Amino acid sequence: MNDPSIRLYVTSPLEAGAELAASEAQSHYLAAVMRRSAGDTVKLFNGKDGEWLARITKVARKSVRLEACARTREQETDPDCWLCFALLKRQKTDLVVEKATELGASVIQPIITERTQADHVNLDRLRAIAIEAAEQCERLAVPEIRQPLKLPALLAAWPSERQLFVADERRTGPGLSPTGGAFQPIALMTGPEGGWTLRELDAIGSHPLVSRCSRVSLGTRILRAETAAIAGLALLLAAPSQE
Repeated sequence: MNDPSIRLYVTSPLEAGAELAASEAQSHYLAAVMRRSAGDTVKLFNGKDGEWLARITKVARKSVRLEACARTREQETDPDCWLCFALLKRQKTDLVVEKATELGASVIQPIITERTQADHVNLDRLRAIAIEAAEQCERLAVPEIRQPLKLPALLAAWPSERQLFVADERRTGPGLSPTGGAFQPIALMTGPEGGWTLRELDAIGSHPLVSRCSRVSLGTRILRAETAAIAGLALLLAAPSQE
């Protein structure tokens, strides 16, 4: 069956003739779920070497071996865009991670605010969600998912060259506009279900390291926290209109 519609993320280097072993979970998926056998082909990517067509060379009960054959896509340069979102409950956080991966975020940074209702995440689970999303949407990289940080700690370490757009549910700022290619360092920050406090907005806007900060609106409606993160990121990374 030579239908290389299956894409798998691997950590091994990829080059012509490279041999690698699928993980136990990937082996089960290929052999038991998708019923692939020796000679069938899949596509592999590792976030560095582009996308490769690979041939299955061996199928055992819990082990599948692969050989990289030919590169099908060169590695692309992703937008340098962080999503910093107030940590949500588990299912909503999972949704944000999945959609942020599909939309092209390079870093996903959960933050803990005064009104955040959660304070920890399972990074392994979130990374698995991001990998699966990247596999399915044909992205060639998986975003970095970081440990949650309290807002003051994130601001204290903020890189001054990264422009920050803060989604303000008060809708007092200008509407968020696409940034074009979005290959300059940028970040979107969205708040918790209860919204930002005035103290937090003042702290963000007056912080000496956050020299390029814009308070922006995501439209005329009050959005749920997960909707704001997804919609804001989609808008920020959208291609500019051609007139």
